[in-house]
Amino acid sequence: MTDVHTPAQRSHNMSRIRSSHTRPELIVRSLVHRMGGRFRLHGKSLPGKPDIVLPGRRKVIFVHGCFWHCHNCRYGRVKPATNTDFWRQKRLQNQQRDRRQKKALQADGWDVLVVWECWTRKPEQRLLMELQRFLDLQLQDKSR
Repeated sequence: MTDVHTPAQRSHNMSRIRSSHTRPELIVRSLVHRMGGRFRLHGKSLPGKPDIVLPGRRKVIFVHGCFWHCHNCRYGRVKPATNTDFWRQKRLQNQQRDRRQKKALQADGWDVLVVWECWTRKPEQRLLMELQRFLDLQLQDKSR
């Protein structure tokens, strides 16, 4: 199957994909903040530059895109129809890098949580429970 976009269209689409301040990341940040968690963004001094760093608790959160990091959900199992070898290798390298970074953080005494993009589609379900368990915080009442 050939690509439905011209090379110029594909290039434009790919250039619009951001690595930080994505919608899933904003959802997670909002929930953590509403739980009372205070954090820093994109810890440049830490392995992997975690998306959310809670230095006082020594906890970090990575927000991973399901496709880019090969999550075992319907979005992560998608296999591109064109340039398949490149994409398979690229995604495999992402997974290997994620494992190395997680090990390095844990060796330095950090707790690590990976939040998947698909969890942010209905954040009141799995995402909220995972964040509460990981941070040991409860969602604060907005009516105050």
